[in-house]
Amino acid sequence: MITQEKCMVISNRQIAESIYELILKGAITSEMSDPGKFVHVKVADSFDPLLRRPISIAAIDKDNGTFTIIYRKQGKGTSLLAEKRAGERVDVLGPLGNGFPVNEARTGGTAVLVGGGVGVPPMFELAKQLAQNGVSVISIIGFQSASAVFYEKELAKYGEVYVATVDGSYGRQGYVTDILSEIHADIVFACGPTPMLRAIESGQYAPEIYLSLEERMGCGIGACFACVCHTKEDPNGFSYKKVCSDGPVFAAGEVVI
Repeated sequence: MITQEKCMVISNRQIAESIYELILKGAITSEMSDPGKFVHVKVADSFDPLLRRPISIAAIDKDNGTFTIIYRKQGKGTSLLAEKRAGERVDVLGPLGNGFPVNEARTGGTAVLVGGGVGVPPMFELAKQLAQNGVSVISIIGFQSASAVFYEKELAKYGEVYVATVDGSYGRQGYVTDILSEIHADIVFACGPTPMLRAIESGQYAPEIYLSLEERMGCGIGACFACVCHTKEDPNGFSYKKVCSDGPVFAAGEVVI
């Protein structure tokens, strides 16, 4: 069920260069389950900025009624969000979209989770749930440089973690696909920049691949048609899907990316 609530800020801290971790408390947490879904956040009490910001859910803690989102401070909206302090309220709409199909990963099998930049956050809740289901989890996370790396230790709670940086200042120099090509995977889950997702899709690194698309959104509930993408069956015609409501997670080959 989609809920709108003014959630309380528990903490809001910088965890890497321009990257912030925001923990919120609210009844909306009870509606959260599938990793890969997102919330639509109103970053200010005024109408400027007007549009909400879609931010993926990084962690769900139903025992304490809290959930975690991680975002990059890069514009007016997220700069305002970064100013929020403990005890203040944030207007949240969610949970929205369709998440990763956790049950497609079989017990005893190996799931490889690939995150690039702000595509890393949803991998944490996914890793936790897969590990609880008896799935062997390997995480590959990619960043531009050492200053941008985050959640390596958190993901390590649930399995092996490999880090790639473009400039080689931390982990392995190169791209996440360089590491992915060396690992056996029964299933791959990925979230990150479009070029990364295209490379993973075309590389056929596993029998099953699921991709979470990053896309600008308007309403977040499928009403405004601001985030449509064409299907593979009809790439230039009128067959399309909405990233916010049909996705953001799609099976490889389902839509044109």
